[in-house]
Amino acid sequence: MKASIFFFIILLSSNALGDFSRGHTYEVYQERDLVEQRKAYKNAISLLRNSQFANFSKEKNDVVLCSDGEDALDLIKHEMPDLVILDWMLPNLSGVEILRQIRASKNLKKIPIIMLTARTEESDKLRAFDTGADDYITKPFSNSELIARTKALLRRVSEDSFTDTLNFHDIELNRDNKRVFRGKKEIKLGPVEFKLLEVFLMRPGQVFNREQLLDKVWGNQIYVEERTVDVHVGRLRRALNRGKVKKDPIRTVRSAGYSLNENYS
Repeated sequence: MKASIFFFIILLSSNALGDFSRGHTYEVYQERDLVEQRKAYKNAISLLRNSQFANFSKEKNDVVLCSDGEDALDLIKHEMPDLVILDWMLPNLSGVEILRQIRASKNLKKIPIIMLTARTEESDKLRAFDTGADDYITKPFSNSELIARTKALLRRVSEDSFTDTLNFHDIELNRDNKRVFRGKKEIKLGPVEFKLLEVFLMRPGQVFNREQLLDKVWGNQIYVEERTVDVHVGRLRRALNRGKVKKDPIRTVRSAGYSLNENYS
């Protein structure tokens, strides 16, 4: 599975990062700074895309750029990234406000966040850490330091978050012995259905579209049609719902995908 690292920065000018960027750009630096800033960001993005991080494959990482605070927050809510690298001074919604909203969200609060900003005052650093930043890097920044800190944070989060057992109401999945229970009844699942359920249980509030499930369950090394996702979600549902059960724990979100049903009981 690829790491999904979402890298939020204020882009430098209309052509500052060329094909690297998606969305609007804002000219916020003096012209004399553009060349060096542009080079630094391009190098950092290239390194982030091609570095190997803990528990992820050697394939290229997904690095998505966003230059607007409100757009960035919407993207985070929809994509649920593995890591956010966040500038403080974003238009429409500041980086520290994005940080505050992420930490206040039930579904987003565990996402690791690195602040990458020109604000060097100790009071700014303390405010960022008090709001929930995991790390703080000031500009101008070293690419090697950025990659080292990113690797260290992903490794630490991975070690802290891994547990043998995942639970959701009366559903329990044991990663160690590959067993699943609903209440006291053991549920027999195939390997694909087991992985699907594991993905859902790791982020109970997230809606996964078919493309995301294909990437997380099958990876991108083999071609699998999107309809295959529906087939295996159907098999998972039938297995979980055998016998006398009150409610389906898997929710279909029309035109969006699947998630665990937060109102399930």
